[in-house]
Amino acid sequence: MSRYEEIKMQLAQEPKVWLVTGVAGFIGSNLLETLLLLDQKVVGLDNFSTGHQYNLDEVEKVVSDSQWNNFIFINGDIRDYGGCARAVEGVDHVLHQAALGSVPRSITDPLMTNSANITGFLNLLHAAKEAGVKSFTYAASSSTYGDHPELPKTEENIGNPLSPYAVTKYVNELYASVYARTYEFNCIGLRYFNVFGKRQDPNGAYAAVIPKWTASIIQGEDVFINGDGETSRDFCFIENVIQMNLLAALADEEGKNEVYNVAVGDRTTLNELCEAIFTALEENGIYSDSKRIYRDFRVGDVRHSQANISKAQSRLGYQPSYRIKEGISIAMPWYKEFLSR
Repeated sequence: MSRYEEIKMQLAQEPKVWLVTGVAGFIGSNLLETLLLLDQKVVGLDNFSTGHQYNLDEVEKVVSDSQWNNFIFINGDIRDYGGCARAVEGVDHVLHQAALGSVPRSITDPLMTNSANITGFLNLLHAAKEAGVKSFTYAASSSTYGDHPELPKTEENIGNPLSPYAVTKYVNELYASVYARTYEFNCIGLRYFNVFGKRQDPNGAYAAVIPKWTASIIQGEDVFINGDGETSRDFCFIENVIQMNLLAALADEEGKNEVYNVAVGDRTTLNELCEAIFTALEENGIYSDSKRIYRDFRVGDVRHSQANISKAQSRLGYQPSYRIKEGISIAMPWYKEFLSR
């Protein structure tokens, strides 16, 4: 039995109280769904700046009435310390997902990114420490590696950040490390590598590449590829991310107070990704004449990214269950249905 299966059995027998910030967002709503299906009690915090009520409505349809009654939603902002303090009352574990993502957004508005990602992070971190929660697991980012040339990326080697967003995520790690050392507070950072899956918003100027391209293909619009299409990423399906959050929150002494890569250890080029999305949509009966249009490289982007996941495997028992083509195949029916609403 895997460590993840052990943890799910343990939680089913001994339910905990969880706080999920950014609960109406892509990752947050998927965490909420999994926790409620495990009969956990969940407090959710969101201000709907990037999350959506329909994500919560969808979770409600998936779980039973009794499981949904285990969920308490707070409409609040992590930049409000008082709201953070109220949200962590009686909570065992915090899964902090709330942030303003997107490298381009941070370049356009660094002040807003700093406010949400640093001030908001510190508010929640301090409130959780004061409340005595058992673990504080937070969404870090592969952008922290910056211009370091090493492939695959290992947690100990980072370079210079290439965007305001990357700066904020690195500062999160620094604050967490200080709180771990100074206050003996259990913090674990998860450096996400290009997460994708159901409920990832395809709309807006800062939509991630997979939902954006999927929507374009379904709607018969051109697909815009930055650069020559040979830029590569380590795309990570949402189910792998959920696994890592639960493994981190319930880590033993060896796994605590660390930062981990969350990925699968593969590299997929944008050209390969685009082909995989076209193929998966065709398997779902969607055939498109969308053209692939190449344009300039995007400011702040690194050329290649791939994770070394051995640390998460050895210390947390992480076993990524889905690779990119499997994840895309699972996600496509959701996008087909979502975009037909």
